Formats: sequence, C-alpha cells, structure tokens
Amino acid sequence: MSAMNAELFDALSEVAKEKGITPEILVEKIQTALVIAVKRDYPNSEDITFNIDITKGKFDVCINKIIVETADDVMDDANEIDLESAMKVSKRSKVGGTCSIKLNTRHFGRIAAQTAKQVIRQGIKEVEREQLLEQWGGLQNQAMNVKVEKVEPDTGNAVVAIVTPETTTEVVLFKNDQIPGEVIYGGDTIKVYISGVSANDRRPTLRISRTHNNFVRKLFESEIPEVADGTVEIRAVSREPGIRSKVAVFSNVEDVDAIGACIGPGRSRITSICDELCGEKIDMLLYDENPHEFIKQALKPAEVTGVEIPHDEEGEIVERVCTVTVPDNQLSLAIGNKGQNAKLAARLTGFKIDIRPESGFYSDRSTNDNDATGEIGESEEFTNNND
Repeated sequence: MSAMNAELFDALSEVAKEKGITPEILVEKIQTALVIAVKRDYPNSEDITFNIDITKGKFDVCINKIIVETADDVMDDANEIDLESAMKVSKRSKVGGTCSIKLNTRHFGRIAAQTAKQVIRQGIKEVEREQLLEQWGGLQNQAMNVKVEKVEPDTGNAVVAIVTPETTTEVVLFKNDQIPGEVIYGGDTIKVYISGVSANDRRPTLRISRTHNNFVRKLFESEIPEVADGTVEIRAVSREPGIRSKVAVFSNVEDVDAIGACIGPGRSRITSICDELCGEKIDMLLYDENPHEFIKQALKPAEVTGVEIPHDEEGEIVERVCTVTVPDNQLSLAIGNKGQNAKLAARLTGFKIDIRPESGFYSDRSTNDNDATGEIGESEEFTNNND
C-alpha cells in the first residue's frame, strides 16, 4: 500500500471513529470517490470493480474487459482484450469471459487522488447530515425552550444548548434569526423554532430561528389548547418579525369563537405570545374561503368597500391579482406604514393587491410597496400604521 493510500485510510478511520460512522458506509463513499478517480484516468472504461478492506487499509481496483479471440478482433481497447493478453493475467481466461486487470492506485495521479478525497469528504458530510436528521427528526418543525450558553459580542450570534433525554447539542442562533431589537444574554432561556438540518462547509447543523414564519404558529399551538387540538385552525400567518403579525384563523366547531379562543380571557393568551415575540403586535382575523372576503379581512383595520378579481367566462380566477377600493380617509391605513399593511396582506392571501381610493384620486404611494405575494397557508407577516 502506498504512503498516499495509507494516509487516506488513517484519516478515514479517524473520522469514522470521531463521527460514529460505520466502516460499511465509509466503504460505500470510498467506492464513489474511486469511480471518479479511475474514470479520470480511464474515461472509456465501462466496467470497474472494487475490493476494499478498510480494516487493513487497502483496496484493489480492477478494470474488467471482455475477452476476444485475437488482437485483430479487439474493437474497443478500453473494454476488450485478446485471449493471448488475457492469459498473461489469468490462465483461466477464455473467449467470451471477463479479464480483470488490477490497477496500481499509485498511478491514479495527484489530481485523481485529490478528487477521491473531496468526494469522500462530501460523502461523510452527507452521512453526518443523515445521522443528524435521524437524531433530531422528531424535533424538526417544533418550537422548544433552549438555554443561551453565550452571545458572541462581535457578531451577536448566540450559542444555545438543545437538551433531550439522550444528548445535549450546542447550536448557533444567528443574529439574523433573532427578532429585531431583542437583546439576548448568556443564561437566558428562550424559545426557538427548529426548521431543519443544514450542511455548511464544516459540518451539518440544526437550523433554529425566532423569525421563521412558523414560529408564530407553534407559539399559538403551545399557548392555545383549541389550536393544539384542532378545534381552531390557523389557515395563514403573515409576519414582520418584531413589528406585527396577522393571523387568519378558522373554527372547526360551530360554537367556538376562533378569535376569542386565541385572544383568551383578558387577552391573556395573545399577550403571552406577544411577550415571547418581544412585543410584536398580533392582529387576529377570520379566514374565509371566499377570496373577496378574505382580502377584506386581511386589510383590516382598514375598511374595504370593494374587491375586484379577474375571472374567466367559467368564473375561474385568471390571475391572483385584485383591485381593492377603500374610502379616501382609509387609504393610508390600508397601505400602512411604508406599505407594510398592503404588502403583508398580499402575502397572507396570496394575491397581488392594488389599493385605490373611492374618489378615484390615486397617489403613487398606494401601490409602490404593494407587489409582495404569498400563498394561503404560508407563514408570513404584516404591519400597518394603526399603532
């Protein structure tokens, strides 16, 4: 075994032990890497086999060629070999059979070896990610309490500890995943949303956030029993982190007031959620299957007098755009501060919204920031100048 191969296998064994990856999985990744390495030096070979023994730190690589009668019968040097040449490799060779020619891995070349290492390294990342997904899969798309271990003064990133009965894992809550304006200190206990697993250049890691759209949904589920048991359903959320959210709810039980259940006695439930969101205001509204009515609800607290949606001859919506009419004195309210009310209402409903006053006088500021769109059921957010 060459020094290069010995070094490679020593590194792989160390990584396998450190990451808890089984030798069998490593062998699979090595094979993938070697295919690329061999193909670089033998691009026309169609049949390549490997015999890898990771415990001994060695491997055999063979190019398999079909045996033909004579050299004149060889039509493809990369995949065929004459019988006389094959007999020099194995005395058992016969026409129509396969001759396995071992390659000296030292001849792959520096570039081929480097390619192999890169592919193996990437393969290990994939294995790590799969293991992390298996370990944390049950927590994905959930919100949970975590302890802040420290906050990096230069970046504002916070390192938090996610604790389960099996293990404790440190994860970075990046500054842009924190609610704007909030101040986090080491030792604090905060709630985060686990959105999944990502793979960066160094190693796979959990993705956590306090600005993710679904964070609001999970807070409602944790604070409101009617949402947790499905009596009240959150159909859409539109959010501007740290400023305001709009939440469209629907009651699956006729006698249950969806908005009242979410607000709670003395606004206790909604206040608890707002506090967790660092004072972010939350507007509750009723979801309606009728898009005209839903758009009216989404633009509250502004009063809407008309909604026009283009339809075809069969009554189907042609395009998810609409023109909304509001009283002149409601125009600024409908648009919201910096266009946020209209923009986030669009995300909530999935419609591009063009707001016009009843008088017909139309200011450019009514639609400049009104081109955001979203889909029903998607978590987004909203803010207006109704503070």
